[in-house]
Amino acid sequence: MSTTVQDTSGSATTPEIAVTGVTGRLGGRVARRLAERGLRQTMLARSPERAPRLVGAEARYAEFGDHGSSVRALRGAQRVLMVSASESAERVSQHRSFVDAAVEAGVRHLVYVSFQGAAPDATFTLARAHWETEQHIRASGLDFTFLRDNFYAELMPELVEADDVLRGPAGDGRVAVVSLEDVADAAAAVLTTPDEHLGSTYDLTGPRALTLSEVAEVLSEAAGRVITYRPESVAEAYRSRASHGVPEWQLDAWVSTYTAIANGELAETSPAVPRLTGHPATPLATVVAGRI
Repeated sequence: MSTTVQDTSGSATTPEIAVTGVTGRLGGRVARRLAERGLRQTMLARSPERAPRLVGAEARYAEFGDHGSSVRALRGAQRVLMVSASESAERVSQHRSFVDAAVEAGVRHLVYVSFQGAAPDATFTLARAHWETEQHIRASGLDFTFLRDNFYAELMPELVEADDVLRGPAGDGRVAVVSLEDVADAAAAVLTTPDEHLGSTYDLTGPRALTLSEVAEVLSEAAGRVITYRPESVAEAYRSRASHGVPEWQLDAWVSTYTAIANGELAETSPAVPRLTGHPATPLATVVAGRI
């Protein structure tokens, strides 16, 4: 299944760049940046009809867990932006399937959107899954670049509950949240000049690490109302979220979002955003201004 969205290049050959996640918040941003630079690309999506309509781009059907569809969609691509799959218990197996498909399709360079502090013993449970994916990519023989993002700055308002309280067991830990726009700029830069980044791992962070009390102050200023941070114990965090009826792995991910901050695993800032993009990393206050 292939849906051509728009391609004015006059060439029938497959573009060398492929981008996944184009119907989501990050992949779509990257695809637009590549189109603005005049680069041809293949956009991979489960619903190609929902892909952005961009000059020089064609949308193809692919699912991470569907090896055959991924191989077909990736044929001809030399470098691929792999935005991680939606959170699920099958995420790592889906990632492995896609990486294997990239190898079979003849892809040379995989740019993978990972997570800061990815490690087998990371506190944030989903960072362990990212580490497993990174190891599979390393073992695949593909050239790679890992973009290890901190938590997205755009996520912070979503953590505030209806009573204007941000709750969680983060203690006084700090988090160097990064803007989606900065991550998209960084990814587009790597895809544009890939040879400069082969084998590199970049931590993508904001310019400053904040406690959640400071995050609440920034959100209060943007919203024009008082938003506060209220620390919870780990047990309280599990109890307060259990009513959502989600599986255990999801509860663990939610709670470890905060305990990873408490343990200091997301406090380190990195110069990678300005190095890759040519502009300073965007502060949280700028990201949320006028958006709450």
